Amino acid sequence: MERRFAGQTVVITGGCRGIGEGIAERFGREGANLVLVSNAERVHDTAARLAAETGAEVLPLVVDITDEAAVADLYAQAEARFGRVDVSVQNAGIITIDAFDRMPREDFDRILQVNTTGVWLCCREAARRMVAAGRGGRLINTSSGQGRQGFIYTPHYAASKMGVIGITQSLAHELARHGITVNAFCPGIIESEMWDYNDRVWGEILSTPEKRYGQGELMREWVGNIPMKRAGTPADVAGLVAFLASADAAYITGQAINVDGGLIMS
Repeated sequence: MERRFAGQTVVITGGCRGIGEGIAERFGREGANLVLVSNAERVHDTAARLAAETGAEVLPLVVDITDEAAVADLYAQAEARFGRVDVSVQNAGIITIDAFDRMPREDFDRILQVNTTGVWLCCREAARRMVAAGRGGRLINTSSGQGRQGFIYTPHYAASKMGVIGITQSLAHELARHGITVNAFCPGIIESEMWDYNDRVWGEILSTPEKRYGQGELMREWVGNIPMKRAGTPADVAGLVAFLASADAAYITGQAINVDGGLIMS
């Protein structure tokens, strides 16, 4: 694989599983130094595996991305270890699923804190360092198909991901003069632990006495509505993210690109 990112440093939040792990693997194989960020200790195991399999230098960090001081420290550690930050992928995100009249306020607030405020804090700190370095850079944010179109039982998640697109567009205007592009991507149904949870909980809520969903049945039904007739993989998403980080995407900014097999065409 071409080593397009040799000598560059890529920060990836939510990097120890699912889409984030797939993105990290892609950048590692293309020569980047990796800063792998998660709120879970398993990030150390993921980092060790990626270092062994890709040959990348990997710095694993356990960070709460809703903590402003902790976010500043993670980028300071990235620069101290590798001397620069070239790409920052704001991928950390969580979801809960519940009917509007049962959803706790705490769940609503937590989803916004992680999925939207966390993206903003990481973008802000990464951009500060990119502007100071004067080399340009790439900010790439994880939105969702729900950043395009809200869905049942997840108003907080839809709001959080629509907010990510708003942050992306606003910062794209502000940072263009510094040579920093800001883009988002909107995954659809992607094979991951999060989608295992989605399938189970949505399946429980949407089941009726006439039709009950077992594990995997709802996801298969929804995948049938995708024009390409399959769920995506983390590697499908990683290919787009690597392109957005590359020199080939130098004239693309402020965009939110669907990666969903054609499920949402807008």
